[in-house]
Parts: sequence; C-alpha cells; structure tokens
Amino acid sequence: MRACESHSTSFHRASLVIAGLIAAFAWIAPQPARAFELFGMKFFDSDQEDEAVLEPVNYKVTLDVDPADKDLRKKLEAASLLVADEEKPVSGSLGLLSKARNDRKRLVAALYESAHYDGLVNIFIEGRDIADLAPDATFDTSGSVPVQIIVQPGQTYTLGSIDISANGVPIDPAPYELSSGGNANSDHLLDAEAHVLQDLRNEGRPFVAVTSRDVTADAATGRLDYRIAISPGDPEPFGLTWVEGAKAVDPGFIAYMAGIKPGSTFSPEMLDAARQRLVKLGVFSSVSVTPASATADDGTLPVQIEVAERKFHYFGVGGTYSSTEGAGFKAYWGDRNLFGRAENLRLEANVSRIGASDRNDDTNFDPGEIDYDVSAVFKKPGVLGPDSVYVGSVEALIEHPLAYDRESLAATSGVQYELSKTQTVEVSLRGEYEKLTDYLGTDEFYLLSLPTTYTFDGRDDKLNPTEGVFAKVYVEPTYDFNSSVAFVKARGDISGYVSFTDSDRFILAGRLAYGAIFGADRLDVPNDRRFYAGGGGSVRGYAFQSISPYFPAEAEPGRDSEFEDTPSGGLSLFEASAEARIGVTEKIQIVPFVDAGLASDDIVPDFSDLKLGVGVGARYLTSFGPVRVDVAFPLDRGPHDDSFGIYAGIGQAF
Repeated sequence: MRACESHSTSFHRASLVIAGLIAAFAWIAPQPARAFELFGMKFFDSDQEDEAVLEPVNYKVTLDVDPADKDLRKKLEAASLLVADEEKPVSGSLGLLSKARNDRKRLVAALYESAHYDGLVNIFIEGRDIADLAPDATFDTSGSVPVQIIVQPGQTYTLGSIDISANGVPIDPAPYELSSGGNANSDHLLDAEAHVLQDLRNEGRPFVAVTSRDVTADAATGRLDYRIAISPGDPEPFGLTWVEGAKAVDPGFIAYMAGIKPGSTFSPEMLDAARQRLVKLGVFSSVSVTPASATADDGTLPVQIEVAERKFHYFGVGGTYSSTEGAGFKAYWGDRNLFGRAENLRLEANVSRIGASDRNDDTNFDPGEIDYDVSAVFKKPGVLGPDSVYVGSVEALIEHPLAYDRESLAATSGVQYELSKTQTVEVSLRGEYEKLTDYLGTDEFYLLSLPTTYTFDGRDDKLNPTEGVFAKVYVEPTYDFNSSVAFVKARGDISGYVSFTDSDRFILAGRLAYGAIFGADRLDVPNDRRFYAGGGGSVRGYAFQSISPYFPAEAEPGRDSEFEDTPSGGLSLFEASAEARIGVTEKIQIVPFVDAGLASDDIVPDFSDLKLGVGVGARYLTSFGPVRVDVAFPLDRGPHDDSFGIYAGIGQAF
C-alpha cells in the first residue's frame, strides 16, 4: 500500500493505485473511544487504567493546515491524540516518537474520511521529520518538547468508475449512494460496502466475503475508481442450536426461547431477534447468538448460544414526591428464575400520599389518609411460543384520593404477546372486589373484566425518547355482578418526538389522549373506573383527580358531608401536552411545557371546560434515565388546587 503519509514526495504521476486502501480505512480510522487488537497488542484502549508514567516527558504541539481549512482542521484536531493528550506526559523520547508515528496514521485516515487521498502529513519533533528519525532517537526533555504537525490536504476526490459484483454479476451501486462524481469519503465507501454485504446476508447467505478490492486514485482527474468483487456463497438452512454457559437456567428452554427453527433459512435478523428475546428474560448478564463458521455434515448451519447468568434474587426501594400528591415509598423483592425457566416472581409494597392535602385541604399527617398497596406478580415466558409471557397477579389496596375512599382485592391472569419489535398485545381476565365510599354513600362491587391492550412503541429510548412515536389503545369490557351493570371503558394515547439537531439539543414532544365509557350511566360505573384529569401524569399544576365534574359544594340531606365539592368522575377524558426539551449542556435540559385536559359527564366532551397548566422543568440526564423536576402552575384553579405544583421522578414526563 502506498499511503501518502508524511514524506515530502509530490504526486506528479497520472494515477496512484492504492492496493487494499479500504482495508486500511477499517483499522486506521480515528476512533478514540474504541480499541483494536493486532497480534495480541491492544491500541487506543480508553478503558485501560491510568498507570504511573516512567520518565515523563511533556510536549507542546501545534497543528497547521496548508492551505487553511477551518472545518478540516477541526476534524484533524479531533483525530489527533497528540492534540487531545497534550496535557498528559508521555514515557520518554521513545514514547513521544511512538505516539507521533501512530498519530500520523490517524491523521492520514482523517484525510481519507474527507476524500483527500494525495494529502501529506508531516510531523516534526524538535524540527526533525519523524520519517527521518531512528527508532531510538532522543530529544531534549528538560522542558516541553516542541512538536509540529503540518498537513497539506491536497485535492478533494470524487468517485470515478464504480464496479461492484458478486460472482461476476454486477450489483447496482445507486441504492448504496455510490455514483460517478459523488462522495468519495472513505467512511462513506466503507458504509456502502458494509450495506452491500449485509443485503447479501439478508438473502440467507452466511458466508459472504470480499474476494478482491481495487481502489485507484487518479491525481490528474481527482477521481477515485472503486472496484470490489464479492463471493456471496449460497443460502444455508439453520441447524441445531447449542447452548453454553447455562447453569441454573434450563438449556433446552434457552434454545426454545431463541426461536430459531431448524431448516429455516439463515437470517441475521432472526439471530438478532433471538438475542433480544433472551436478553428480555432478565436472567442473563450477557448473551451472544452466533452462527457456526461452517456448515455441519448434514448441510445445515448450527447456532451457538453463549450466556452468562446474573444474580436471580433482587430487592430494592424507591420513592416519589409531588407537592400536590405528597410523598411515596416502595419496597420490592423478586426472584428472576423461580423454577429454572426464567419465571419471575415480584413482591411489592407501596405507601403513598404521605403529606398530601386531604379533602379539607389539611396537610397534617393522618395515617388514616395514607394509601397502601401490596401486590405479587408472577411472569412465565414462553407459554404460547417464544414471543409470549403469561402474567398473573394478586393485589390488595386501600386508597384515599380526592374523589373517593376505596378498598380493593383483585386477581388478574393473562398473556402478553409480542407481535413485532414495536408491537405488543395483552389480554387478561380480571376479577375484583371493591368497596367504594363517596358523596352518595358506600357501595360494593363484584367485577369481572377483560382488559385488552395494544401497544406500538417506535421510540428510540423508553426513558428519554428523542425520535419516534408511542401509541396505546386500551379496552376493558366489565360486568358488575352486584348491580348487573355492564359497561366498556376505552382509551387511546399517542405521543410523538422530533429532534431538530444531530446532538439532540432541541426536542419537541407532544401527547394526546382520549377516553370514553359506554353502556352505563355515569354513577353506575365504579368511581375508580370513571375518568379524572389532573396530576403529574395528566395536567401538571392541578391536584390529582381535580379536573372532573363535581358533587355539590354543600351536602344534601343523607349525603356524606366529607365529600362535599369533590370530583364525581366523568364518562370521557381528553388530555394534551407539549414540551420543548432544550439541552443547555450535554447533561442538563430546560423544559418549558403546557398541559391541557378535561373530564366530562358526556361521552363527547365539552371543550369549554378545558383547563390549562403551564410550567418549566429541569432534567439531568443519567445512564438510567433523566432525573426530572417540574414546576407547574394551574391557569384555572379549582377549590382543591394549590397555586403551583412540584413534581419529581425518573424519566421524561411522557
């Protein structure tokens, strides 16, 4: 390979044939956050522990681009470790010389990434070109050693002729954004080549390989001719699946959950789906799913699964706070592998509304007004195929929200099924006894329902989305055996996210929700099944449940005076939110927002009752999601609303 690196040789020849140029791109491209290993030696490893430097030598570096090019200079500075590490001493003269020689390769790679294939990179230490220095050269290390980088980028090349073939059959380069006169940047060519190989693999060919590569840079015309020949191999069927690393988890179950059927055609997407499915089980700290390097004697392609099991038992505590809804705490314990097939049992206890205002706006501590909730949830994956999970739960709770007092005991049994990477459906059977007290008195309900949920999740991140759409449709037919009343509750939610910068520094997020109850009069529907708006997950600034039709402000004879002027719930709901998530630093966001909502006693809501809340929040971005604090103000305060609300939690508001 002739790499035009640092020698002062000018390029007067008509063309320069760079044998294996693209292969060189792959290992000299500047990637300071990664490491590569060559002949057992690791380079550019940012995760290595800092060690004491022997014979520390300081240096002072300058970088000149001739002719001046501000954008190219920034790329070169980003690629140069001499520039990035200028404040860090190197180990002796040998260390400085070694660093400079490695840097030259990185700078040449940066030139290739900008389609400068006849550029020159010269690095001088104490005025001497490193190309002319002996490996044991020494420098005056009594002070900072002067290092000068001079880059002459040369002309910018464009693509000339393009020839891509598989077993001699031409492949159209246009779908890969390769065209004569087009972008000749090395990273663009590498990306296009990778996509060609991936498309062939997606045809079921596991042994695709580049057999020859010829890249010619013509200095006279400024064109780069690009030719590769590919051996596509044949489509191959999957064979048996082998499992290694499993100890407490049944290996046969692991192979079953991978879902790779023997005889099905090789598919990278199927391998990735198998890995994701195993990761979701929650019992492994690492999972790899790889095809064998050759077919077996029967002509099939074995699949190797390697897993490392994680700790199966876990426990934890958590907390939330809202100035309108008080503080809440939870504790939980779980087992991720109860019977050896990734069965998950989780026990949880919650205490909430500590310090929340009661119906008389009294914030004094009253244990009788605290909410309690205990539950047990059991999940068993694979009951109806690898993409299914059985979910069973029991729950007991006592709660005292603004609208009612409630005691409940419920059991649920159902199945979640993953239709695709983005689509999930869940169908359950739920039985519940509940005792409810409100303005009208106390009622008991014996309910049987069929909750059904369809979810589409196209977000790029569940806790901190920057792009995509999330949608959920919920339908729950319910029958009350005590009053012989049947009704159907339905709700749809959709939220969308758009980022206006590559760095995700300005994101617009929006949310819409609508729900309605059909088949029964409003007061025949249990209070907790009716619709209310207000609170941290609804319209910020307003108290939980405070946006709703209301019972009378003065109790009529025979009614419970404790519930005077309290929400009675609605037959329909509308909510909308909009936020601008503005990054002021890489870790901190400022978020102005507006929320709107109403709950109506009619199925079709009257938007004249729409209430608005506005506010601003702050986000601190962490590896486990944004830490969120919002301050919101109600624009149309009701009798149970404070002048503002403060909300804190993990994750974005929606």
